[in-house]
Formats: sequence, C-alpha cells, structure tokens
Amino acid sequence: MTPSQIDQFYARLAALNPAPKSELDYHNPFTLLVAVVLSAQATDKGVNKATRALFAAADTPEAMLALGETGLKAHIKTIGLFNTKAKNIISLCQRLIEGHGGQVPATREALEALPGVGRKTANVVLNIAFAQPTIAVDTHIFRVANRTGLAPGKTPLAVETALERVTPDRWKAHAHHWLILHGRYRCTARKPACPGCPVADLCAFADKTA
Repeated sequence: MTPSQIDQFYARLAALNPAPKSELDYHNPFTLLVAVVLSAQATDKGVNKATRALFAAADTPEAMLALGETGLKAHIKTIGLFNTKAKNIISLCQRLIEGHGGQVPATREALEALPGVGRKTANVVLNIAFAQPTIAVDTHIFRVANRTGLAPGKTPLAVETALERVTPDRWKAHAHHWLILHGRYRCTARKPACPGCPVADLCAFADKTA
C-alpha cells in the first residue's frame, strides 16, 4: 500500500470504531497483565469467564500471592495451559512485589523480565495500561498485515517493525485494536467477509470472497 492508502485504511477503521477497547475484562494494570498472560492460546471470552470471580477475589499482586498457586488454578482450570500459567502468574506476582513495589512496570524491558511475559504481552500492556503507541502482533494482526499488504512480514517481529514504520503517528494509539478487531470479526482466517469490507478496495488480497 502507498502511504496515502495506509492512512485511508486506518481512517476508515477509525470512522467505524473511534475509540476501540480491549475485549479482555480488567480492573487495573495488574489485572490487565494477568488477563493477557492467560489469553495466550485462549479466547478472550474464555478468559473473561474465568477472571470474573478471580479478579473479585484477587486484583493485586499481594492478593493473588495470598490465593496461592492452588487457589489460582481453581479459578483458571478452564483455560488452556492453566498449570503453567498459574505458576508463571504466582512468580510474576512475587517479582512485582519484590522488584516494583507491587506495581506493573511501564517499560518493555521490565515487563519482558517477568515470568510468562513475552513481547506481545508487554506490547498489549504498554498500549492499554500506559497509552504507549505499541502494536502487539498476534495471529489476527499477522494475517491482516500480510493479507492486505499493509505491512507484510515473515515473522511477528518483522510485521511489528513494519507496522511501526508505516502506520501514521495519529493512528498508532489505537492501531493494535483496529487491526485485531478487523482480523477477529471480518478478515477471518478461513472465510474473510470481503463483501462490505470498509477497506476492500485498498486491500491487496487476491482471493477476495464473493
């Protein structure tokens, strides 16, 4: 896409959803961090179902630590990889208390040093909790960026780097959400809903659905 097409791409998504928000439920930066860790290889809907009672019982690192790994597992056992995730979250809470005064750090380096937190998770937290213009590349965004020609790349990091380079500054605050929602509900993996798509004429996808 040309720079003007890219700007128009975001402008159209923005017109349809001016203030996009995460579909994960959370109360504060800590619960957001936990929710994003839990969302790996799981749906937001499934995570929200599990965290409703969890966050009512523990919405701080101290409370989560008091709940313990066994108590945490009881809340998240419906989520994939819950054993590993419970272990990481308890360790994460210990690190937050010992190294950050119980607060979620606002730098990628500090976030990625926490158990169970990779670059994508860090980017989500930085964007949503701290309003930083990061773009977290998940499977939806990776597909949209490559399929449309917006920011092709062979790896998530390559796509992230390309998106950061081509996305106009005025769209970066919400780019992550616009792209993930577009991929989740319209530009789906198997049968993208090309008819009626607001950016169909800008999209380079050769096999558009009729």
